[in-house]
Amino acid sequence: MNENKIKFPPFNSSGILLVDKPTEWTSHDIVGFVRSRFNIDKVGHCGTLDPAATGLLVIVIGRFTKLSQHLSGDDKTYEATLILGTETDSMDMDGTITAQKDWSNLTEKQISDVFNNFMGKQKQLPPMVSAKKVGGKRLYELARKGKEIEREAVDITIHSLEISKIRLPYVDFKVTCSKGTYVRALCHDIGKKLSCGGTLFCLRRTHSGIFDIKHSVTVEQLRSWTQEDLNKKLLDTSDIIASNLKI
Repeated sequence: MNENKIKFPPFNSSGILLVDKPTEWTSHDIVGFVRSRFNIDKVGHCGTLDPAATGLLVIVIGRFTKLSQHLSGDDKTYEATLILGTETDSMDMDGTITAQKDWSNLTEKQISDVFNNFMGKQKQLPPMVSAKKVGGKRLYELARKGKEIEREAVDITIHSLEISKIRLPYVDFKVTCSKGTYVRALCHDIGKKLSCGGTLFCLRRTHSGIFDIKHSVTVEQLRSWTQEDLNKKLLDTSDIIASNLKI
């Protein structure tokens, strides 16, 4: 995504930038765009979003990059849609459909009861198509080669899980969860409990720790910014984080 047409001098300020990631861009794409566009040496992010997902990406710049690991561990909130009756090899709509089953006999109460069963601390098996490393290899690299390996379930916590709307076969919901939670896997597991299968249809991150999507900027806005514009935004955001962490 080489879109930098203006060569700025090196950018030496530090801070945090909240970006509303569009679909099809990877988290790495956003980092690369910010680095190239504003001529910044150190840029990172705090929690990967899948390419098909949208929403809040916390970008750290300059000395704030040392907070990346800390901020990546924050709880996240997502708005998502589950499609029942469909299963894919990636647990989302980017994958190949592996099964389709009848969902027509499901009731709203059955769906609500199953959702309630996924609240709290639990074990979750990471998807094969994920960036998690096993034996030094990322799972999606093995999946691309047609390999499926045994992986260990990890401890996660679902702090809140609320159904927004049921319009079968779609179920809109909001979830707040701990680091390492895969909403794709949650959709798959809910579908399995309902005996009809389920897949993540769409996903949007709205919160990451203390940060809210409403304070984010779009890629289109960034394209028109000067370094001065960026610096002003970083100062605002830096005030928020400086009051919560020592840097």
